Amino acid sequence: MDTTAFSTCDLCDLHRDDSTGALRVLSGPYHDHGAVTRFAGPVSTVRCFEDNSRVREAVNSPGLGRVLVVDGGGSMRRALLGGNLAAAAAANGWAGVVIHGAVRDVAELNAAAVGIRALGLCPLATEKRGEGARDVPIQIEGCWIRPGDWLYADADGIVLLPEPAA
Repeated sequence: MDTTAFSTCDLCDLHRDDSTGALRVLSGPYHDHGAVTRFAGPVSTVRCFEDNSRVREAVNSPGLGRVLVVDGGGSMRRALLGGNLAAAAAANGWAGVVIHGAVRDVAELNAAAVGIRALGLCPLATEKRGEGARDVPIQIEGCWIRPGDWLYADADGIVLLPEPAA
């Protein structure tokens, strides 16, 4: 499937009778940032809390068209992604970044050639303590997300599948 030619509504309709739980919808008030508004790709994960050290490591590594999903515990007290890291994600080939937490530098995020979704904004950067974990299963709002899952994001929402949509 062309990773830009999809509709999350159509994906949900295609899987409406699925009783296996393969299709998951990441609910929440995710706000769109970044110059790319529709993105998809295999998932890489980070779990952290008010420390974006692992996020920085991830976006500074080759993205290979993946989507970084960050479980920041929903904290709105520190921004896990800002303009510099968004630019790094775009330069390193990440398709998108989904932050279950806050971001900052809105003008820079909006100019970055990468998809970005986040719960909200906070101008305060994180402390760098070197904490967190990469490429581990995470659970956000009851939705399990595993490295290698496929994430699809468009104006209607965020959908996850265990493999690329046909």
